[in-house]
Amino acid sequence: MRVANNLTAKLRMAAVIALGGLSLSACATRSYVDQQIAVVNDRINAVDAKATDAQQQAAAANAAAQAAAADARNANSRIDQLTTRVDTMQQTTVVRTPRG
Repeated sequence: MRVANNLTAKLRMAAVIALGGLSLSACATRSYVDQQIAVVNDRINAVDAKATDAQQQAAAANAAAQAAAADARNANSRIDQLTTRVDTMQQTTVVRTPRG
């Protein structure tokens, strides 16, 4: 009986130690949490910087597209004016007969 009590006591002690070790390992220290948050914040800042850069590039591309559209409208207007002039010139051209 003494051997059984001794074995039971050892098993209980081993179980308490194992459970205690497992329960302590589940707690995170403040510095660990701060480190993990810093890593996440760095990633968030990097993504935010990329998003801001992409937004600025998109705005610049939009401005360039609007300027190109305005230039195209001006070119079309000038072509329309020149077409009208050419048509008028063709209508008023007098056919001349050669001297000779």
